Amino acid sequence: MEQYRTRPAVHPQRQQQPRRPAMPGVPAQGGGGRPRPVLGRRMPRPRLTGLGGGLLACAAMMLAAGIAWLLFDSSLFVYGLLFQPAAAATALWVRPADLITAPISVPIAFAAGVWPISGGSGGFGGELMGVVSALSLHAGWLYAGTLVAALIVVVRKAVLIGRRRLPRRAA
Repeated sequence: MEQYRTRPAVHPQRQQQPRRPAMPGVPAQGGGGRPRPVLGRRMPRPRLTGLGGGLLACAAMMLAAGIAWLLFDSSLFVYGLLFQPAAAATALWVRPADLITAPISVPIAFAAGVWPISGGSGGFGGELMGVVSALSLHAGWLYAGTLVAALIVVVRKAVLIGRRRLPRRAA
């Protein structure tokens, strides 16, 4: 049987600062911070898990394959060009704990998205050979997108490490 509290929990840290009413552009908690603008100056920063980043990359590359198939007659050049921003977005939007997954999931997404425009025919074997041929002939795009994702991940990790060390130096 559950035991219910008969009195509210006391949090001394929270009661030290007076509460102010929530108003647009003003933080809800006290603390004397500078008012935040109602409309932010930045784009929202989604934080995806490793799996979410991989699924985002796969969905983006399937969409890129559809665009290349419909508008550009299955052009793998256009598909490769569209792969670069998808790789960068995946590396930028994955959460810090899952940074290593971005350079791993991006090539998988490239391979998953290339299937509809690979030009294979003649059953499973023909489709598989079309995908393998497309991957081998356009490996430059694959390597470039993977390199973009890896560089973004390395820079983000370096910034995170620098932020962790900054308070130690100040103390």
